[in-house]
Amino acid sequence: MAATSSRYNSVALVLHWLIAALILTNIALAWRFDGLHGFDKDTLVQLHKSIGISILILSLARLGWRLASPPPPLPQDMNAMEKSVARAVHGLFYVVMIGMPLTGWALSSASPLIHIRPITLFGLIPWPAIGALTHLPPAQMTSAHNVATAAHHLLAKLAYGMIVLHVAAAMRHQFLLRDKVLLRMLPGAVR
Repeated sequence: MAATSSRYNSVALVLHWLIAALILTNIALAWRFDGLHGFDKDTLVQLHKSIGISILILSLARLGWRLASPPPPLPQDMNAMEKSVARAVHGLFYVVMIGMPLTGWALSSASPLIHIRPITLFGLIPWPAIGALTHLPPAQMTSAHNVATAAHHLLAKLAYGMIVLHVAAAMRHQFLLRDKVLLRMLPGAVR
């Protein structure tokens, strides 16, 4: 199915802004972890996991939608380098949007706490742990947990940089180039 408009369709818009809001919420929650202990921290961590799994589900839906309903073509006046960078950044966003929840799920599954405090979405819906990780011998479980944690933190740093780059590029297009590229993704914008 070919893109026939210069704007993203409604499904793409809703998924984009919903995932963006959830990612920013999860970043804010993660930044609060170090200052909390006990029940307060556990409550925020469980919410962080629930939002992360929601991001994973929505990101997979967004990827499926993108494959079924391709985005509008990039503006013809963008040079080849800008188009390549835009495509690379979008690809990396999918790596982050899918990779961060997967590594979070893995680090939770490779923790002895998974047997005491299983994952539940928003305290209501049981979410399975990754079985192979929950049954590892203690030393291997610790190693798997450490690898997943390192990957999760690395992806978080990548996400921070990409968010800044993405917003800066949108502002550049809107205020310096005045080419209305930002309007392609703004809800209710008329081109």
